[in-house]
Amino acid sequence: MIRVLIVEDDLFWQDQLRHELSEEPDIDVLAAVSGKEEALQFIQQHSTDVVLMDINLTANNLDGIEATRMIVRLMSERTKVIMLTSLHQSDIIIDSFRNGAINYITKSNYGNLVAAIREADQGKASIHADVADAVRTELKISILTPMEREVYQMKAQGYNKSQIAEKLFKSVNTIKTQLKSIRDKLR
Repeated sequence: MIRVLIVEDDLFWQDQLRHELSEEPDIDVLAAVSGKEEALQFIQQHSTDVVLMDINLTANNLDGIEATRMIVRLMSERTKVIMLTSLHQSDIIIDSFRNGAINYITKSNYGNLVAAIREADQGKASIHADVADAVRTELKISILTPMEREVYQMKAQGYNKSQIAEKLFKSVNTIKTQLKSIRDKLR
């Protein structure tokens, strides 16, 4: 039996997840809590295999990421955390993985959750298609220096060489050189 804790502040999603998961013969929803402190207390008192973690538990604080980091530290990776959220931003996705999440599924694809829970429990967590591009991009650009990364991100946001040079207080020739270096590294 896979023991699951739901950490979700939205009562609709708590009920929906509880209902859907309770129909699975190999999944036992131990509890649904709405906040970081409740989750940490529960984890310390109950043996839990998988935590389904929302990211924004109070307003827009991204406290689900902090809770994930704390759970992974407390449980030394024995408990697996799957992020379940409506957020799609690459930096939030990457930060979730850096803090110990083993998968990240958007609520629009929660139908894939049962398979993700089973994979996590078996230690075979794959990265959901929702976030694969963000992870691949992060891995690809991780070889860039901090300055190259800043130039890369500005270029990706649609800034031209002159605009980047102006914003970073550099010459256009310096930006051209950095863009060439970036292209060479990312080939």
